[in-house]
Amino acid sequence: MRKISGGSAFEAKLGYSRAVVKGPWCFVSGVTGYDYTAMAMPDAAADQARNCFETIVAALTEGGFSLSDVVRVQYTVTDAGLVDEIAPVLAHYLGEIRPAATMVVAGLIKPEMKIEVEVTALKE
Repeated sequence: MRKISGGSAFEAKLGYSRAVVKGPWCFVSGVTGYDYTAMAMPDAAADQARNCFETIVAALTEGGFSLSDVVRVQYTVTDAGLVDEIAPVLAHYLGEIRPAATMVVAGLIKPEMKIEVEVTALKE
């Protein structure tokens, strides 16, 4: 098993890895919209979604995977009204891949967080 860190302070504080690779599987933990280079959270949900996917791509790449290996995705949004704003971003990153997906409306751990995305990838 290989653990991948994204460098987030939340990882050590909350006891998780950004991603875990086990055999042909890569499990990427829920990713929020922080821009980790600036350590800032954009206000727009679409910008947060883009940041989520850039973090996911980096974790997948480090683990030897790509977005095309994603077979499952879960989106958590804080308000169903955000779906229209984030839909173009979701389509941009996963529109051709079309993994099995679930979207949940729920609160996140910080009030500025509007979306969290987690993925599971399989390399055959």
